[in-house]
Amino acid sequence: MNDDEWSTGSPESTCMSTSQKVLSTLEFKRDEEKASFAMFPTNITTDQSSLLAFRAHISVDPLQILAKNWSVSSSVCDWIGVSCGSRHRRVTALDISNMNLSGTLPPQLGNLSFLVSLNMSMNNFHGEMPHEIARLRRLKVLILAINNLKGELPWWIGSFHQLRHLNLRNNSFTGLIPSSISNMSNLQYIVLSNNHLLGDIPTGIFNISSLQFIDLRNNGLSGVLPSDMCYHLPGLSILSLSFNKLYGELPSSNLAQCSELRVLSLSYNEFGGSIPKEIGALKKLEELYLGYNYLEGNIPIGIFNISSLQIIDLTNNGLFGVLPSDMCYHLPGLSFVGLSNNKLNGQLPSSNLAQCSELRVLSLSYNEFGGSIPKEIGALKKLEELYLGHNYLEGQIPKEISNSTMIKWQHFGHNNLTGVIPREIGNWYFLQQLNLQFNSLTGSIPMEIFNLSKLSAMSLLQNQLSGNLPSTFGYRLPSLEYLDLGINHLSGALPSSISNSSNLRRIELGDNKFTGPIPTSVGDLRLLELLELSVNLLGSDSSSPELSFITSLTKCKYLSILVLGGNPLNGIIPNSVSNLSTSLEQLNATNCKIKGSIPDGIGNLTSLILLDLSNNDLTGSLPATIKDLQKLQYMDLSMNKLISRVPLHFLCALHNLDTMNLGQNQFMASIPKCFGNLTSLRHLDLSYNKLHSAPPEEIWNLKDLLMLDLSSNLLSGSLPYVVTNMKMANWVDFSTNQFSGGIPDSIGDMQNLQNLSLAHNRLQGSIPQSIGKVFSLESLDLSHNFLSGSIPMSMENLRYLIYINLSFNNLSGEIPSKGPFKNCTAESFTSNQALCGARRLLVPPCPIISAHRSRTKRVHRTIFISLGVIIAVGALSFGFVYLRYRKKDEFSSGADLSLVAMPERISYFELLQATNGYNESNLLGAGSFGSVYRGTLDNGRAVAVKVFNLQVDGAFKSFDVECEVLRNLRHRNLTRVISSCSTPEFKALVLEFMPNGSLEKWLYSHNYFLDLMQRLDILIDVACALQYLHCEYSTPTWLPF
Repeated sequence: MNDDEWSTGSPESTCMSTSQKVLSTLEFKRDEEKASFAMFPTNITTDQSSLLAFRAHISVDPLQILAKNWSVSSSVCDWIGVSCGSRHRRVTALDISNMNLSGTLPPQLGNLSFLVSLNMSMNNFHGEMPHEIARLRRLKVLILAINNLKGELPWWIGSFHQLRHLNLRNNSFTGLIPSSISNMSNLQYIVLSNNHLLGDIPTGIFNISSLQFIDLRNNGLSGVLPSDMCYHLPGLSILSLSFNKLYGELPSSNLAQCSELRVLSLSYNEFGGSIPKEIGALKKLEELYLGYNYLEGNIPIGIFNISSLQIIDLTNNGLFGVLPSDMCYHLPGLSFVGLSNNKLNGQLPSSNLAQCSELRVLSLSYNEFGGSIPKEIGALKKLEELYLGHNYLEGQIPKEISNSTMIKWQHFGHNNLTGVIPREIGNWYFLQQLNLQFNSLTGSIPMEIFNLSKLSAMSLLQNQLSGNLPSTFGYRLPSLEYLDLGINHLSGALPSSISNSSNLRRIELGDNKFTGPIPTSVGDLRLLELLELSVNLLGSDSSSPELSFITSLTKCKYLSILVLGGNPLNGIIPNSVSNLSTSLEQLNATNCKIKGSIPDGIGNLTSLILLDLSNNDLTGSLPATIKDLQKLQYMDLSMNKLISRVPLHFLCALHNLDTMNLGQNQFMASIPKCFGNLTSLRHLDLSYNKLHSAPPEEIWNLKDLLMLDLSSNLLSGSLPYVVTNMKMANWVDFSTNQFSGGIPDSIGDMQNLQNLSLAHNRLQGSIPQSIGKVFSLESLDLSHNFLSGSIPMSMENLRYLIYINLSFNNLSGEIPSKGPFKNCTAESFTSNQALCGARRLLVPPCPIISAHRSRTKRVHRTIFISLGVIIAVGALSFGFVYLRYRKKDEFSSGADLSLVAMPERISYFELLQATNGYNESNLLGAGSFGSVYRGTLDNGRAVAVKVFNLQVDGAFKSFDVECEVLRNLRHRNLTRVISSCSTPEFKALVLEFMPNGSLEKWLYSHNYFLDLMQRLDILIDVACALQYLHCEYSTPTWLPF
């Protein structure tokens, strides 16, 4: 329920009725006979001139109303929209509302000195209000709503001492509400909603005792409401302050003095504290909107005793406690209950539920309710929307609930419901959405559900449902748009009649046991956007070796996602794949026993972002047309029989590629040099092929690569020093090749490395001491090489190392005994002839060093330590003096001097999933060049994603500047940049998410508190960051936030 929909009528209708009343009740003395029109020729001429000047300022008059009617050939008082007083024959009212006029307001309007009512609403007037209007001292009604007027509200607006009705809503007014408004002591209605007003609400407004209607919704107003707000407002009927930034606690004292209050709307603000129990004293209250704030505590019981209440909306707060079981006993007129997104618990109310006979919406989702669904809900005969999802409800769905035959929207998903779906649900003839996903429901889907002709969405995802879909499926569901029956035990054939549900846009039937061919009639669903049939037992039409259903899908011009993986399709991809929708973004047919070659027409799918044809029986060469898939980010063609004897240079055109997996095929060429230009790559898997020669040096320039697997090939040459340029890599596997030479000493620079396998090569030399600096290492396999020398003791520092294999080498000396070596077994060191250590490792014990040698060693160690301390103290002293007299240095004293990883690379597809498609619910804020969303990556990590609006001038430059600057920043008080994502059509930065919110919230919100020491710490940290940016960073820093 939107709080725009007041049962008392819209503000505009109230405005119109009020202006008519004002005009009809104006008291004029009956002495107009004493004065004739001839006595005031100059005055009426003034009015005429003013109105003609106004007409001249109108640039658009589509109906030619004023152009044809406002003529000097007729009396001003006969013009459309003009009313004159009977005494002086002067213009007293001007009503030109809803005429689609465009133009500006001329200063001559101020000459209509007898004007009492001015209504220009629902037009397209623009510009500012001329200050000459302040001369209209007789004005009682001023309605300029629904135009494009701008500028600050003028201070002189308070000079209308007789004004009763002020309506300026739906314009573009800015700035503060002038305090002079409190001078309008006769004001009854003030409507300033849907503007851009800021600052506090002047307290003087709450002192105008004649006020009945206050509507300041949808602005940027802030501040605290006075606790005695109602003291001077005995006649206030409607108070609407929703969609602002008001904070503090809700007013409580003297609340009962607003005895006439019918609508209290304070939702979408930042109010905190508890709901005042004094609200229960508002005996005429009909509508209560307190949703989307930070309220907490119990709901006062007195609210449920206000018999006049029709709407209760407390959605999205932090309220807790139990609802009274007899909640409906005193609420016979209640039509809307919105309590979703809180922390309410206990059982759902059941007794006296039938007394809420007018209830149309019951929303209790996203709480902590337990117990069963009360069957008494079935007594709510007018109920249309029922939301109980995301709770801890259990037990069966009561069949009595179907007696509420008017239900249109239903949501029981994400609970612990069991048993079968009652067939009586078929009595919900008007049902449009059925949501029972993520429960433990069993049995088959009742046939009666397939007769609900108005049903547009059905989600039964992740239950334990079984049985078949009826052959008449599509005939009885003509309105169905969304169907999700995934992760169940459904079986049988997919009904070909599904095509009769011609409005279907999304079909998700994955993870079931459906059999038979995919019906070609699916192609008749012309609006289809998503088809997900993965992990079933579906096949293709046996009459043709080709996958004929793909040909039928070429008629689905809106298809963007096609997921077929995990089905025994056992066919050939037809050439018609080239005619699939140009909107297709994802094509997944992994593990489908697809045969034949990849058609050349695959290159026509120019919108493709994901292509996964892995684990099939594809043969032949890769079509060169793949280079046309310029938007491709994920390509997995592994575990096939694809072959190539020449380098795959055409793949170098895929500049947006994030993942390339060509493993387990039969590629027999060298790795193309141009792979080094694929700077977006994060995962490259070329394993289990027959690639030969040395990897090109260019490939080591992929600095943002996370995973590189070249294992099980015929690659040769030495590992160059520059291999460690891949500082972001966390998985490197070069095993089972013919690499020779030594392991580069620079291996210690790969700080993010978690898995390193160089096994089964021809590597020589010693294991570098620097490997002990790779603190993130979890798995290390150097087996089956020709390595010699001792095992570095520095490896004892690798506390995350779980798997070590150094077997089948020529290593010697003592096996370290600390750190990860405590849990090693003999298999990790077998077939090394000169190792010694613990008996459990099946090696001989190490010789004991003599006491003399031990003493000598200790003396040497003491000397070296002393020298080291002297050198360190000297270096520190020199550094102190150097920093004291120099303003700048290469590193900041406040910077984080620990080794910092280079930014990860995150694909557009990952960001799209992480932010739920950049959903508004994930929006953290917006700036001049874009918006920031909260996202959750696949590994569960929370991030902030800044998406640049490339339509704004300077956005490209802003992105480049931020990338250049932020990638080099190293300071503990500056938000860390994790990654970036850049294509010609999309640019974003991935930043570290700050879970405690903004500094503004902690400093200026009354719901949060910082003591003096915390504020001082913040000041110091900010100062350190600014000093780093301006004085210690290598280049001047300018960030266009």
